[in-house]
Amino acid sequence: MKMINAIIRPERLDFVKKALEDQGFYAMTITEVRGRGEQKGISLQFRGGKMSVDMLPKSKIEMVVEDKDVDKALNTICASARTDKIGDGKIFVLPVERSVRVRTGEEIT
Repeated sequence: MKMINAIIRPERLDFVKKALEDQGFYAMTITEVRGRGEQKGISLQFRGGKMSVDMLPKSKIEMVVEDKDVDKALNTICASARTDKIGDGKIFVLPVERSVRVRTGEEIT
């Protein structure tokens, strides 16, 4: 199993969730986070002055999928989150060693 951590624009979250559900991926955890990438934030014009915002709001999607489904999930997230602008996000894939269902103590493979 693999854990997918996707950091995306918050305004694309509903599109990504719908696309994942359409592909059969229902289980996910979503967190509102703040961060910045290589662009180091943005500069805004506010009441005649410049204001620098270096930590931007993002949405983080965490999901665990079978090894065979990783590419399908990645392609779905990329296609639905893409705006072709800087700051679209990043996806990280990590190995999952064990998974245990809390209610029953059953080990899930």
